[in-house]
Amino acid sequence: MSLSPTSMAPLLLPHLRISIFFFSALLISSSNFLFVADSAATLALYNKCRDPVWPGIQPSAGRPILARGGFLLLPNQAYSLRLPAAWSGRVWGRQGCSFDAAGRGRCSTGDCDGSLYCDGLGGTPPATLVEITLGDQDFYDVSLVDGYNLAVSIRPFRGSGRCASAGCVSDLNEVCPAGLAVRAGAGGPVVACKSACSAFGSPRYCCTGSFGSPQLCKPTAYSRLFKSACPRAYSYAYDDPTSIVTCTGASYIVTFCPHQ
Repeated sequence: MSLSPTSMAPLLLPHLRISIFFFSALLISSSNFLFVADSAATLALYNKCRDPVWPGIQPSAGRPILARGGFLLLPNQAYSLRLPAAWSGRVWGRQGCSFDAAGRGRCSTGDCDGSLYCDGLGGTPPATLVEITLGDQDFYDVSLVDGYNLAVSIRPFRGSGRCASAGCVSDLNEVCPAGLAVRAGAGGPVVACKSACSAFGSPRYCCTGSFGSPQLCKPTAYSRLFKSACPRAYSYAYDDPTSIVTCTGASYIVTFCPHQ
């Protein structure tokens, strides 16, 4: 039996899903849910898209899996969770998903082995990635190195330091070159945009082999297109100087479809 997004929502998130109206009130409260008394870092995920998004969460090696690695987020809903100290990992949005009562199915983009709960697995490219590493100083970015499927931003709250937003807030699917485009069926709309590395497998695009250093792997026409559309996101493997952001002692909000 297949479950609709609406019917699955209460089953998956009975107490952690919150409406965006309540979520907004929390953000402006001096003692809100996101920023608890012990100053533990919190990650809030907010779906501003018109359609459901199934966030995926993959920890780095040796770090704990959060929220079983995946769940459903309906439009205008948010989900907040505590980040363990020194946690690092990545977050992405899956779209066009359908799962049965056992949590098996598939997503049209960002799929993690056909499971609702990614449980440590990464998403199938192309997928827009949010990457975060907590420490004495936090590092975070939004990466298009594995391609793009939907617009995403990450924004820190109550931290110290530069603490800028990062993200790809443009709809890159609208300008995706034909050779990189992933369509929903033959002749269907573009639902994702591959990286040049994924599309062509060339060391020049993948920054591997004889191109495996910042000095030898330079921007290409494809990465420049990504950078032009999304200047605050990684456009290729060695795009560090304009892409990594740092902050200290912050909590974070990841927004899917921030432009809507």
